[in-house]
Amino acid sequence: MALRAPRGHGGRRCRLRIPGRDLGLPEEGPGSIARPGRRLGALAVDWSLCLLIAYGLITDGYGQATSNWALLIYFVLSVLTVGTLGFTPGKRIFGLRVVELETGRVSPLRALLRSVLLCLAVPALIWDRDGRGLHDRVARTVEVRM
Repeated sequence: MALRAPRGHGGRRCRLRIPGRDLGLPEEGPGSIARPGRRLGALAVDWSLCLLIAYGLITDGYGQATSNWALLIYFVLSVLTVGTLGFTPGKRIFGLRVVELETGRVSPLRALLRSVLLCLAVPALIWDRDGRGLHDRVARTVEVRM
């Protein structure tokens, strides 16, 4: 008895959904879609760094002002580092980078657009079936493994 793939709607065979396949990215390894755990880890490192800078250099204690300054620092950090290097310090530690789908590099304008949307938070919480946030879809970028 041979095993058969499950059938989908209309009797067609179902293909397993592999994130990034439709974008021409590999399933695993370098260049594959960054998984949520790595992305959240990188964000935690970057946010902690920005909070530390805001707390230590700008404000005199932890409060709403510290969080506001940290968000501004995160925005500047993201625009400058993603727009020039393709990654933030947290992304580098977790082996991630942001690339433009067409060119493989991120232009400063796309990095600016991506960072503005990322700081609004809501676009980052809406993901497509490839695991890209709305901020990445609008900026036509993708976060991949190095």
